Amino acid sequence: MDSILQVKNLKKVYQQKVAVEDISFQIHTGEAYGLLGPNGAGKSTTIHMIAGIEEVNNGEVFIQNNSIQKERKKAQSFIGVVPQEIALYPSMNAEANLRFFGKLYGIKGHQLDQAVEENLKLVGLYDRRKEAVEKYSGGMKRRINIAAALLHQPKLLIMDEPTVGIDPQSRSHILETVKKLKEEKGISILYTSHYMEEVEVICDRVGIIDHGKLIAEGNLTDLKKDYGDRSQLLIQLKNTKKLQSNLSNLREKIGFPIEESEKGLRIITYSPHEALPLVMNELGKVGCEIRSIDIMESNLETIFLTLTGRTLRDE
Repeated sequence: MDSILQVKNLKKVYQQKVAVEDISFQIHTGEAYGLLGPNGAGKSTTIHMIAGIEEVNNGEVFIQNNSIQKERKKAQSFIGVVPQEIALYPSMNAEANLRFFGKLYGIKGHQLDQAVEENLKLVGLYDRRKEAVEKYSGGMKRRINIAAALLHQPKLLIMDEPTVGIDPQSRSHILETVKKLKEEKGISILYTSHYMEEVEVICDRVGIIDHGKLIAEGNLTDLKKDYGDRSQLLIQLKNTKKLQSNLSNLREKIGFPIEESEKGLRIITYSPHEALPLVMNELGKVGCEIRSIDIMESNLETIFLTLTGRTLRDE
């Protein structure tokens, strides 16, 4: 299978601190690849080196067989980037924004008209094209952000947290758009997200980064086979204040990984039915009342926690 992106032994050092160390992976034509990692793991630095925004200290990046170091402009011509922050002019309307960015790509005349119209329709905002972007909802702004990255028909679309902080309707529309780009247009996707369920739904393969290294890679079936022998025990509590002051002591007594979740505890264990009585006993001793208990079989989130010991949003 042809590769649109080849990343070979990438390394990046900032002031003697290694941010990325010896990362290698590839993305095939028409494939969606999910790149996951806790905050500070080296994910954003890796993306910036692939896009030619950051200089590479060691290693190579090839896009459509063109080196990002030696043939930067040519390599970048095959990439569309959807940044985490909105990169639009708020006082201009959506159509004017797309025309401006299209001209930066060197698109003119009928070709520009066609590209603007096609991508406005793709993201579902053709009827709102004359409205100023500053009047758009957060989800609509993100959809126009995607349209701007697609004007020049890139072979590889880099999407960095494209659904963060938006309404469910826009989020669903973006995910459907990603599927359409991959399946109907054959565009390859490099996708990062803090929402595991998104990655499970749209990505063919996943790479997990931690401490600047790629620690696991494969499709979900393979990852489950290699790392998915643990379950997730979710315990919601009526009051988490008592838990916070006793959490370190609780971890020590129970002897397996415990993460504090929004409403209680998340525990990754091989034997949830054996772990549960121990946890309940210790919670009872410190006066924590249990609201609910759920046992979840292995999924991408469980695998991620097993490998990194951290949630995606942990520093």
